[in-house]
Amino acid sequence: MTPAHTPLQSINDFVVKFANVNGSGSASANELFAKSILRMGVPVSPRNIFPSNIQGLPTWYEVRVSERGWLGRRGGVDLMVAMNPQTWDADVAEIEPGGYLFYDNSKPMPKSKFRDDITIIGVPLTQICNATYDDPRQRQLFKNIMYIGALSALLEIDPAVIEALIGEQYKTKPKLLAPNVEALHLGRAWVREHLLDADPSAGARPSMAGLSSQGIGLRVRKADAVGDRIFVEGNAAAALGCVYGGATVCAWYPITPSSSLAEAFQKYCQKYRVDEQGRARFAVIQAEDEIASIGMVVGAGWNGARAFTTTAGPGISLMNEFIGLAYFAEIPVTILNVQRGGPSTGMPTRTQQSDVLACAYASHGDTKHVLLFPEDPRECFEFAAAAFDLADRLQTPVFVMSDLDIGMNQRLCAPFEWDDARAYDRGKVMTAEQLEQGREFARYKDVDGDGIPWRTWPGTHPDKGAYFTRGTSRNPQAQYSERGADYVYNMQRLLQKFDTARSLVPQPVLSQSATPAPHGAIFYGSTSPAMAEAVEHLQADGIAIDTLRVRAFPFPESVREFIDAHESVFVVEQNRDGQLRSLLVNEFGIDPARLVAVLHYDGTPITARFIAGAVSERVSASFSLRGEEERLRTTGPRDDERLNAGVQAGARSKVAHSAG
Repeated sequence: MTPAHTPLQSINDFVVKFANVNGSGSASANELFAKSILRMGVPVSPRNIFPSNIQGLPTWYEVRVSERGWLGRRGGVDLMVAMNPQTWDADVAEIEPGGYLFYDNSKPMPKSKFRDDITIIGVPLTQICNATYDDPRQRQLFKNIMYIGALSALLEIDPAVIEALIGEQYKTKPKLLAPNVEALHLGRAWVREHLLDADPSAGARPSMAGLSSQGIGLRVRKADAVGDRIFVEGNAAAALGCVYGGATVCAWYPITPSSSLAEAFQKYCQKYRVDEQGRARFAVIQAEDEIASIGMVVGAGWNGARAFTTTAGPGISLMNEFIGLAYFAEIPVTILNVQRGGPSTGMPTRTQQSDVLACAYASHGDTKHVLLFPEDPRECFEFAAAAFDLADRLQTPVFVMSDLDIGMNQRLCAPFEWDDARAYDRGKVMTAEQLEQGREFARYKDVDGDGIPWRTWPGTHPDKGAYFTRGTSRNPQAQYSERGADYVYNMQRLLQKFDTARSLVPQPVLSQSATPAPHGAIFYGSTSPAMAEAVEHLQADGIAIDTLRVRAFPFPESVREFIDAHESVFVVEQNRDGQLRSLLVNEFGIDPARLVAVLHYDGTPITARFIAGAVSERVSASFSLRGEEERLRTTGPRDDERLNAGVQAGARSKVAHSAG
């Protein structure tokens, strides 16, 4: 079918999306596609969008190809690989004008199912498989590899690279190697024979029958744009960070999207936490529920172990009472929260930044908790390790706030680094020698103004340094007390400790525009790659903007200074209620009208197009209002303008937010 729109032409800069049925075995084939482009030196950023059931519902795999290195979702699809009849209409509608549709044309489809502004590429995958394989399961699995072969011919992906990847994938199953390579070349051969009018002596790219004269305009060319970066999931990175951070205890209960973190931790411990006699120097416990898992972690932390649990929003809800105990009794606890869509069960396999407030003030009563916001797998590694130092130093729960987009998707990032000379910060732990020397020990007394008391571990000394750990009010010596003065002293000391944390947590990252910028943007976590690209789009449109990536709560004073330095500040988040914005207003007492919410919460990762569009629309509206105010000052209002004055005033202070 010849398109009515000029076909897209792009080298190493396009988006491919695979639409499959969950449980069809497509995941490994799609990953093979992404990795083959990566091996050719071109950065990719794949995202797996899958349902919460095991089999049958739709699943998608989106691959951003960007030699420039953009790793956020761009928005839009240039090439749709439509392998799921259930989602056909929506998938076809998502293709950019001039884009490409690849599908299995073994069965004819009515013309109404296509668009006239895209290029249609049909390959009879089912027919080829039925003619080649007898086993139904083989037909399905090898069809996935076959379409990878077809795409490799269309996009000019080096088949030798794919063969090498297949060899790595099946190095422990050599019998599967040859059939997969055969399926790969079946797909390539069909495309070359039937769609590519190959003429090697011509020296030009072959034309494609039934398509535009230029053929498919999306191509992969070898590059050197990956460098030394690594390709890893955030959950695996965080698990390794826990190992390097000294964790020896993990108690958890399975929940999407965090389960793979605990599983990865166990795998790494089996490699790095087994002594020469083969004895495990770690404990991984799958508890009966989230309440039990956090209880075990609190107990282990009280006993001196570095312990953590990993969970998602529903788990945090169940853990609240134990989190309050750890906060009030001042027990080090590390919680890795891989956020997903809520509330309730919500969208278990979709991403959101939906637990910021729930974790910042977790439990009843007055609580404030340390939150760390990693932007990529490297920071998942770094912040997971740092969380144990912070938890010990501050004697409090510390949350690492990842999300599904980072945790369950492979991402390019800088290699992990670790200083072997680095010593763990265990904080104020009084030793037997110090107790023998007569050092005063008062478990809940602030001795130096930072709000952090000294503690002892169980069994430190036979008759000194013991105390009763309780969740009830007490005096500085850990004795039960309901005196108002003792309670206030303790609560104020906890606030002082939280203030001390401001200088200990990872500091914000400031990026300033080359020209003076009246507007700023605050963002955090997995929004980072889309934000970086959005800033470039805005600059191209003449909108200068400074950005501040917040990496932790409590907020350092530099966050307030950034807000004060700008006329208005956009707060870009992936939740409905602007949770970080609410936290900024609550903690700094800032006029809410100065913080403009840009909110994306449909469960898919935020895109650069969305951010740039929302910011541009708001800036344009503000510019128009200022121009109108200037006209009114010089000419006075017309009668109809007096009628609408209240509406216009409301528009100036309205908090803009969007979804989708």
